[in-house]
Parts: sequence; structure tokens; C-alpha cells
Amino acid sequence: MSDLEITALEVYPLREPVSRRAYTVVRLRTRSGLEGFGECRAASPAEVARARQLVAGRPATAFEVLRRELAPLPAMQSAVNMALLDLVGKFSRAPLFQVLGGPTRNRVRALAPLAGSTDAALAASLERARAAGFRAVAVPLPPPAARNQGQAFVLAARRRLEALRTAAANLDFVLDAGAALSPGDASVLAAALERFHLLWFDEPCRLFNLDAVRKISSESVTPLGFGRSLREAAGYQELLRNDAVDILRPDLAAHGVTQIRRIAAMAETYYMAVAPYHDGGPVATAAALHLAASLPNFFIQQFPFPEAEEDRRMRGELTGTPVETVRDGYAPLPTGPGLGIEVRTEVLEKYRERAA
Repeated sequence: MSDLEITALEVYPLREPVSRRAYTVVRLRTRSGLEGFGECRAASPAEVARARQLVAGRPATAFEVLRRELAPLPAMQSAVNMALLDLVGKFSRAPLFQVLGGPTRNRVRALAPLAGSTDAALAASLERARAAGFRAVAVPLPPPAARNQGQAFVLAARRRLEALRTAAANLDFVLDAGAALSPGDASVLAAALERFHLLWFDEPCRLFNLDAVRKISSESVTPLGFGRSLREAAGYQELLRNDAVDILRPDLAAHGVTQIRRIAAMAETYYMAVAPYHDGGPVATAAALHLAASLPNFFIQQFPFPEAEEDRRMRGELTGTPVETVRDGYAPLPTGPGLGIEVRTEVLEKYRERAA
């Protein structure tokens, strides 16, 4: 497999011009000239240097071995994992979902996070998402001023959802709390919002006390989603064992493709669905779509929905082939080899964030 021997690792820190969303694209090159791409959040120079040492001279087919060796470098671990799988798919002339065992679906249900700090801004964001083809959206919770909010806060959240539901009765909603509530507030709010039939209540509180989380789950029929903050597979196992979650939310940027597949396999034994979290760039979106196609217990995939045309143009240029196109609530699977995208060096250089 000398053709798949890794000879170079390069990183390209990028930042979208309007939203200022930042992510890093990783490019791996092989002895035969084949290139594979992955994505992560920011990585320090020390992490990049160590990753270069670990992957140099290794075959791209060693993606699982390298995943374990790169575990102390979580950002690079996920990006390198994507890039290695991209290389294997390109070498095999097969889409990544075929490399991962074949598709369990032909399209991927998509979720758009709404943007805005006011109800009016969220309503405008909702209309843009619906016009773009999304049929499910994540609504940010009004920011709590302190712990133990009381009924005024519950009423504000209810009014926000009522207004959005009235504007778009045919859409599904996720309420995103960003782990900002106390368990007590989360329990009260979950019960008060039962009649909205949310897809789930996302990260209502922090995961310090699983007994408190289990209590929220047992006292309301509102489904709970957790997992964005977890970095070890054992944390997901504890959630599953304690019957404290309805939807698992592993972060693609933190775990990469093969680790989320392991988490999903564990969740499947508990009849639990997985909805991976993704808030980065379009390279990771391509990986997320292939991952979703390979998971029997996949539910829905969140990916960014930029408000500004400049940001959307940048994301489109980065992948060559559009991968964030949604129609009637679903995104099609990329069908090209590997990740199914064509990232060009000149585009990466064009948008590379230069050091100040």
C-alpha cells in the first residue's frame, strides 16, 4: 500500500467573512499524489507538529490505529480521521458511505440552527431556513439571567415557540438550551413545553449529576438530547446505562467519523437514536452526510445555515460540489469518491486566515 503512504500534513485555518465562524481544514497527501481532506476546530502548532510525526509514513488504511494514537490530540484526531477515510474512498473509487459498509438511507434529514437574539430575528431566520428547504430547525432558548428563573422565563420560552410554530406550522422544532439551565429550571421547562411535541430539548443542563438528568427525563415526555460536551465514549455509556437521554448528540469535530460510529453502535443496543452535532465548515458537512448514511439508528443531521451570502459563497467554493443543499427537509448524499468533494489548494489559500 505504498501508494497510500502519508507524506505530508498541511493545515488551513479559515474564518467566514461575516459570521466569523472559524474552522481548520486538514490536507493529507500520499506518495502517489492522492489528497484527502478533513476538518476540525482550532489546533495549536504543537498539536499539528505531533500529528505530523504520527501520520508520516503510515498508510491511509490505518485510520483506526491512528485514531487511537491521536486520542491525546482530539482536534487533529477528528480531522485526520476524516482525511484518511477520504483517501481510502478515493483510492477505492467509492463514496465514503460505501467504504463504511453501504448506505442505510438515500438521503439525510437536515436540521438548521436559527440565528438571532430577538424573536423578530429568529422569525426572519426561520423564513430563510424554510425557503432554503429545511423542515426542522433548532431554536435557541432565551438567555437566562440567573438560576431559578420562575414562571416569567417559562412564559418567554413558550411565547417564542408559539410565535414560531404559528409562522411555520409544518416545521419540526428542537429547543436548544446550550446547557445553560439548572436541572430544576430544565425540569419545569420540559414539562411546560410538552404540548409543543418538540423533536427534543437539547442540552437543557450540564451533565454534572446524572440522577438530576434522569429525574428531568422521568418527569416529562419531552425528549432530551445530550452529548455535545462529552469527549469520552464512557460518558455516552453512562448516559445510556442510566436511561437519562432520548437522543445522543456526539460532536463531529470532537470525535470524527469512526468514533461516532462506535458511539452509535453502542446506542443501538439501547434502541437509541443518534443526531450528530456539527457547527463547522462544509468539509465536515460532507463527512457528516456519509456518516449519517452509514448509521442504522441515525435520526437527523444538524449543519450550519449561514445568514450571509458571502459566507454561503465561501462554503460553496470550498467543496466545489454543493453539499449543503436541502430539498423538502433532506440533503442528498454526495456520490463522488471519498467525501465526494473537490477542495482546491487555491481556494484554501484564498480564505486562509493569516496570523496578525
